[in-house]
Order: sequence, then structure tokens, then C-alpha cells
Amino acid sequence: MEDKTVLEARSIYKSFKDPVKIDVLKNVSFSLQRGDYASIIGRSGSGKSTLLYILSTMDTDFTGELLIDGVNLSQKSEKELAVLRNEKIGFVFQFHYLLNEFSVLKNVMLPGFKLDKISEEELESNAYKYLKALGIEKLALKKANQLSGGEKQRVAIARAMINDPLIIMCDEPTGNLDSKNADIVFNIFKELTETYNKTLLVVTHDLIFAEKTGRVIELDDGKIVRV
Repeated sequence: MEDKTVLEARSIYKSFKDPVKIDVLKNVSFSLQRGDYASIIGRSGSGKSTLLYILSTMDTDFTGELLIDGVNLSQKSEKELAVLRNEKIGFVFQFHYLLNEFSVLKNVMLPGFKLDKISEEELESNAYKYLKALGIEKLALKKANQLSGGEKQRVAIARAMINDPLIIMCDEPTGNLDSKNADIVFNIFKELTETYNKTLLVVTHDLIFAEKTGRVIELDDGKIVRV
């Protein structure tokens, strides 16, 4: 039987010295399967964002093991991790990080240029496909700075999809949105898990949003208290 485990965290510990040692994450272990829609919640300072940075391979200064798509990343170089991030992980952030001088289309295509696995024509076709799926294909030639907050977030989601990642990780994706646009984003994510069989992991302080996801992982003082 095929193993559908996409991500596995094994006994992750993370500490800072400032100037004394502070334990931020303590024995964090869980796994995500293909198609899971999970949220990470917890009070401010509970370790949510720190955990996301470790799971996304952007922070490698921790003890424990992280596996993505069955590959243990403990001994991987920074270059190898960068390639894996671009191939396997899509990112959606609270502040979008779109390039204002570029069109919506080019913003969506950028991670694909970096991966450099398909032609520009195919990449553009894929970008239009995701923009259409998100209902914003008419915005393709607009500059990013001409968009509303809700539109920018949809562009960021399309950009996260462009390399067909296994997992999409989101850091407070509805933090700057009103409740109507937050609902739209929730439903978009839900459709990604159902239509494209993507795994979604969302760090959020929005408990209403979190409770609607299929699974809630709660952190308290660096420990998982609900999974």
C-alpha cells in the first residue's frame, strides 16, 4: 500500500539563548497525510511561527527529525533544501510578498522560473489555469499594486500552486482580511485539498477559521496539547 504521509515531525526541540536558554518547542511530533487540511493554533508566543519555519525547512537549527515525502532532511545541505522547498512546498504569507512592479501573471510564474523544469509557454499556461480556478484570470495583466487585499491573497495562493507542490504552508493567511474574504480563502483552501489533493497547513490566530479545518494542532508553551 502506498504511503501517503507528506510530512512527519519527530521529537522536534527548538531553543534560543537570549542570554539564557529558552525552550520554544518541546518534543513536537505529528504527521500529515496527502489531502489533509490542518491548522496550527496557540496563544502568542506558543511557538506556532517557529514551528512553521522549521517545517518549511527555512530554520534548520533544531533537534529532532523532519521528513517530507519520506525523505529525512537532517543531513541535507542548504542548496538541497532550497531545491526541495521549491519543488515540494508552496507558501502563502499574511503580507503576500508580491512584486509590485510585476504583473499578476509574472508574480504567479516566478517560482516556476526558479525551478526551471518546464518551458515559459507551459508555465504561463499553468499560471492562467490557477488564476482561472481562483476566479481572477481577468487580473492577469494588472500590476500587483493595483489589487485589493483579497485579490492579492488569491494571487499568492496561485503562486503557491504553480510548481504543483505536495504541501502548501500558510502563515496567518487571513490576518489582514475581513470575515467575508477570510471565508473565501478558507473555501479556496478546502477546494485545493479536494480538487487537487493538496495538503494544507495553516498557522492562524483565527479560531473560527481553524475549527473549520479538518484537523487542529494546538500548541501551548511549546508543546502539542491537541493533535
